[in-house]
Amino acid sequence: MAKKTLVGNMLIAQSGGPTAVINQSLVGAVIEAKKHKEIRNIYGSLHGIQGILNEEFINLGRESKGTLEDVANTPSSALGSVRKKPTPEDCQAIFSVLQKYNVRYFFYIGGNDSAETTHIINEEAKKANYDFRCFHICKTVDNDLLENDHTPGFGSAAKFVAMAFMGDNLDNRALPGVKINIIMGRHAGFLTAASALARVHDGDGPHLIYLPERPFDTDRFAKDVQKTYKKYGRCVVAVSEGISDKDGTAIAAKFSKEVDSHGNVQLSGTGALGDLLASEIKAKTDIKRVRADTFGYLQRSFPAIASENDAKEARAVGTLAVRYSVKKHKSGSVAIRRKPGRKYQVFFKRVPLKNVAKETRHMPKEYINKAGNDVTKAFIDYAAPIVGKLPKIGRFKGRAVKKVK
Repeated sequence: MAKKTLVGNMLIAQSGGPTAVINQSLVGAVIEAKKHKEIRNIYGSLHGIQGILNEEFINLGRESKGTLEDVANTPSSALGSVRKKPTPEDCQAIFSVLQKYNVRYFFYIGGNDSAETTHIINEEAKKANYDFRCFHICKTVDNDLLENDHTPGFGSAAKFVAMAFMGDNLDNRALPGVKINIIMGRHAGFLTAASALARVHDGDGPHLIYLPERPFDTDRFAKDVQKTYKKYGRCVVAVSEGISDKDGTAIAAKFSKEVDSHGNVQLSGTGALGDLLASEIKAKTDIKRVRADTFGYLQRSFPAIASENDAKEARAVGTLAVRYSVKKHKSGSVAIRRKPGRKYQVFFKRVPLKNVAKETRHMPKEYINKAGNDVTKAFIDYAAPIVGKLPKIGRFKGRAVKKVK
């Protein structure tokens, strides 16, 4: 028996932290939707599910190809974003709106919290016997979604981190001291680890890298910095915002009481962690020049440096989510997988929503050195093709001129 065609309108929204390529996924979905007669109107919800509850939509189907492509190449969430976990009452209200606007195709672009929201909405649709297609489109700079080799947004944010460390390393080489940079990453250290891609010449920083996957000890940290400073006469350090003590408590959480609707403690809105670590170095070593910066939200939506592969893959997951929903599946999430072999190649697969929702993927053990203060070559091989080409850094040969007698 032929599969019944589901005819109706489409609604798409963005959620969670913006990225440099999230609009590629949005535009990929919109352009693909225009190809299918089953999809009549294409609506965009402003600020995620909050926009659904408020019935704040725009008609994306009427946007020109030129406008869509301009938006695709623009960082941050063009529809606006939100951090909201729907309550049972919200779900009832959402379905009332979906029915009111005859929405039969729903797409939510976001990370694991957004996948959880998509899963909740899909399960509620089943209970209500409401026939529609529900897809999560993967996105997160943290690169921590299960089922994925990597996620759209990570490559471009990682490129920003690598380039920022390239510049910071040069600055630190010119005026030696200790420089500590705090990078995003609540439970997964992928983005902080990407700082290692900044190393071009022998002795380049970051010299030390600390990730959430390993317990952080301030005394050991001070000793690592002191040892590195003695060796190089300087030290550049990359630290994840999510570093935790031996009991699993995030160091930064001690300075923040703010949480979102999913229960996540706010870690990126303060420079307190960097200041604390700088103070530890000053107190426990004889190093005088110690500085700290928090990259914060700069990593997510910096224009003009998007990774080429990141942008291409972000477009693909948006396109395929629509294609799968119309032709094959009622629900799911589009995951990015990597083909085996030295050459960088990926493929895409629909996976169940429940497999991606809520849970977090961590850095594999083989990507972290035994001391827990650096990454391995295996990580560099993993991350380099996702990030792509980085600026060339020159250096004098250093041939000394003999002193005149």
